[in-house]
Amino acid sequence: MQFGSSGEPYDIPAALQGARDVGFMILPYYRGWVLIVALVVCVATWYVTERTRLGSYLRAATENPALVQAFGINVPRMITVTYGLGVALAGLAGVLAAPTVSVSPEMGSELIIVVFAVVVIGGMGSIMGSIVTGFALGLVEGMTKVLYPPASNTVVFALMALVLLIRPAGLFGKAQ
Repeated sequence: MQFGSSGEPYDIPAALQGARDVGFMILPYYRGWVLIVALVVCVATWYVTERTRLGSYLRAATENPALVQAFGINVPRMITVTYGLGVALAGLAGVLAAPTVSVSPEMGSELIIVVFAVVVIGGMGSIMGSIVTGFALGLVEGMTKVLYPPASNTVVFALMALVLLIRPAGLFGKAQ
């Protein structure tokens, strides 16, 4: 298999060709590789944010930037670097998704509302809540598409309404 634009074609690495039967589905090797990379990046982002000095500075700066600035930390630079890292993560996601979906400038626009629901259900300010909720809602939405496809666009928002009725701060959020 070869791919490429107008220049020289490139060979797809052998490790990314083919698929494996995992019992309940056929998993292409590329998608399995993307899943592993996504998990590593997700855990690394959580670790940096929650378990390092940089993460503690960043969390403090979001709560009280003037106080953090008084301790000699350049908050505007830190926010700029954080924004740049977020853009880099979005770029990485686009690169990983490009071989399996059509790439366009508005390719993530249909996910914005679902991502909002993930953050609300997980709890504002809880990275682990967003991670767990993201995976759980992905499974719920996928199973709904298999069992009853017309409800697949609605199930996420029904779950969000249910969670907000029971725990207004979200599943992992802290009540203020």
